[in-house]
Amino acid sequence: MLLLVLGRGKTGSLVASVAHERGHSVRVVGEEENRNAAALTAPFLAGFDAVIDFTTPEAVVANMRACLANGARMVVGTTGWYQHLYDMRSLALRKNAALLYGTNYSVGVQTLFRLTRELAKALPQYQYSITETHHIDKKDAPSGTALTLKQILESENPELKVEITSHREGDASGLHVVQARSESDCLELHHEAFSRRGFAEGAVRAAEWIADKHGVWEFQEIAAQLG
Repeated sequence: MLLLVLGRGKTGSLVASVAHERGHSVRVVGEEENRNAAALTAPFLAGFDAVIDFTTPEAVVANMRACLANGARMVVGTTGWYQHLYDMRSLALRKNAALLYGTNYSVGVQTLFRLTRELAKALPQYQYSITETHHIDKKDAPSGTALTLKQILESENPELKVEITSHREGDASGLHVVQARSESDCLELHHEAFSRRGFAEGAVRAAEWIADKHGVWEFQEIAAQLG
C-alpha cells in the first residue's frame, strides 16, 4: 500500500515509521507544506490507498474537506474537530469516500472504553469522575479520549454529570483514570500509555482496514475486526 501521512509531529512521524515496518510505502506531508490543504489536490491524492491525519484541530478540517471531496479513504487521529462531524460524514457519503475517525487508536484504550461501559452498568448508583494527563503540546483539553469516556458513562446513566480534570505535563503520552466512588468504597480504571507507539500501530492497521472500503465509521465500531 501507498499511504499519505499528514503531520510531521511526534505521532505522525511514528505512524510513518510503523507503516514502513509493516511493509508500506509512505509519503509524509507537514503542515508547512500544506497550508489550508493546498497540497491535497485530486491528482496528488489519486495515487494513495489511504490518508492518515495526525495534525492539529486547526488544520484537520481543511484536510478532511480536500481529501473526502476527492473520494479519498481517510483515517483521522486528530481530535478537537467533532463539531464538524456531521458535515464531514455527509461529505464522505456524498463523494463515495471513506472516513474512519477516533479519539484513540490504542487497542488498550479500546479495552478501557469497553470496561468503562461495563463499570457504568454494574455500578449505576456510584459517582464518576475522569482525570487525564497529556504532554504540554497537546492543544485540546479535555482530551478526545476523556470526552469519549464521559460520553460512555453518561449514555449508560443519563442522570450522571461526569467531571473531567485535565493536566498538561512534560512529554506524557497519555494517562486516563476513570473513578467510581460511593460512600463505602472507590474503584478505578487506569490506562497509561508509555509511548505513542500504540496509537501509531492502531492508526496504520486502521488504514489497512479502510483501504478497500467506502463509508464512515468510528474506531470503536471496527477495532475488534483488526484482530
